[in-house]
Amino acid sequence: MLCTLRSVISKGKVTAAATSAWSELTRGVQAKAAFATGPRQHDTDFYEFRTYSIKPSMMTQFTKLTNENFHLRMAHSELIGYWTYELGGLNKVLHIWKYDSFAHRTAVRSKLPEDKAWQEKFISKVLPMIDKMDIEVTYLVPWCKLQKPDKEGVYELVSYKFKPGGPAVWGEAFRAATSTHVNTGYTKLVGVFNTEYGLLNQVHALWWNENPDSRAAGRHLAHEDARVVAAVRESVRYLDSQTNALLMPASFSPLK
Repeated sequence: MLCTLRSVISKGKVTAAATSAWSELTRGVQAKAAFATGPRQHDTDFYEFRTYSIKPSMMTQFTKLTNENFHLRMAHSELIGYWTYELGGLNKVLHIWKYDSFAHRTAVRSKLPEDKAWQEKFISKVLPMIDKMDIEVTYLVPWCKLQKPDKEGVYELVSYKFKPGGPAVWGEAFRAATSTHVNTGYTKLVGVFNTEYGLLNQVHALWWNENPDSRAAGRHLAHEDARVVAAVRESVRYLDSQTNALLMPASFSPLK
């Protein structure tokens, strides 16, 4: 029908009914396109999640070298945070980097091999200690801004794997569930990141708590709060899986 109407209009055989039908159809197509793409990220800033699994026998040595030399890497681009897994994973570290474009990332990565101090004091020594590397490129969801806690604490990384379809399918329900947790004050949200490269339909929510016990107390309260229960019940309809990790910030991490 859409093709037929386009043909009629292009030949000049335009009637009021045809024009009305054409308008209705094009509005429907535009609405479906907007729904399919969902809220768009308007800036080019993105966040690279780098997760390293360290050989168990070398974790202590890896940590020592990192504490002594990671400032060399931080001189090249902005580090958001660096953490060691305490629970939810063993012998693992996570660091998050911010770039303002892919060209910016390429420029930074191209200079690292030329940094002799970085290569000699750190890279050449730690590469044999690393068992596995996972890299993801993520964007902050449009309704979230990165927050920096007022004081030091511990962090919880909650990773959600949603059903295919993107934010247009699960976005509003997930936003409602996240906002309910924020509004109740049981924990503090640092940022919500949607994966662009890596495992798709994955979202990472980074939370801050004063200590592990305050996090546990907040979770108990949330489980008994009808507002949280109702919001979560709606969002889990779109959820395939979820993992939680307790993270401890390094001494040099901007987010502590």
